[in-house]
Amino acid sequence: MERPADLAAAIDAAAQTLVAVLDSAASRHRLPPTQLRVLTLLSDRPETNVNGLAELLDVVPSSASRLCDRLEATGLLRRVADPRDRREVRLVPTAAALTLLEELAQRRQRAVQSVLDRMPTRTQHDLLLALVAFARAATSVPEPQVDPAVRTA
Repeated sequence: MERPADLAAAIDAAAQTLVAVLDSAASRHRLPPTQLRVLTLLSDRPETNVNGLAELLDVVPSSASRLCDRLEATGLLRRVADPRDRREVRLVPTAAALTLLEELAQRRQRAVQSVLDRMPTRTQHDLLLALVAFARAATSVPEPQVDPAVRTA
């Protein structure tokens, strides 16, 4: 089967639509998107310090620290001394932050499910297969391209 010429454009448009659906589900939150992103990053990386967070966000450490100050002031983040090296301070989402992230994930999933429910079952299945294949292709290491004109002996 030949790939449609506008497949990349169609995927881009679908991704934008998906982001809009997810953002709509998250819009009821009182937290700015950047702070939600920080909490998500930290919940997945329990050993992160301010410098590590700054690298993940591609910002200077002082900006990351100010973000952490705001999250700490709202009770969503704690700074904890690393038990292995007390000079290091780890950033730890609080139980309230983890609850907030779980609620957000559930709302997003319900929003996506609402859209999927308007699609035929067969199309949903095809979409699932395509997304799994896409994820595999995106995470696999591409094989080196060999010029067919160059032959090895």
